[in-house]
Amino acid sequence: MSVSGIQSALQQMQALQTQAAGQATNTKPIAANNGAQPTGFANELKASINRINDLQQISAAKTEAFQMGDPRVSLNDVMVDSQKAGIAFEMGVQVRNRMVNAYKEIMNMNV
Repeated sequence: MSVSGIQSALQQMQALQTQAAGQATNTKPIAANNGAQPTGFANELKASINRINDLQQISAAKTEAFQMGDPRVSLNDVMVDSQKAGIAFEMGVQVRNRMVNAYKEIMNMNV
């Protein structure tokens, strides 16, 4: 990744952080979330994996329905859902790879 690409990604992350901080001041504290699960990295990671799994299951179901001749499922729906599932899976693989690389870098640091 080039330096300009890294700087662009950093600026986007800072903008999202600023936006999230603005939203956080307008909402209730986490302790008063009325039974909702607490947010955190592990929960977000699990939710992302579940979304990827859901997209893959939807894609498989539509593919099977199309193959069986279901008139309610068109080829373009099958293709779009297949692409969504593929892109989501690739994103998950890239996140995993970056997490492994970050872990390795942290483990190689001299304290």
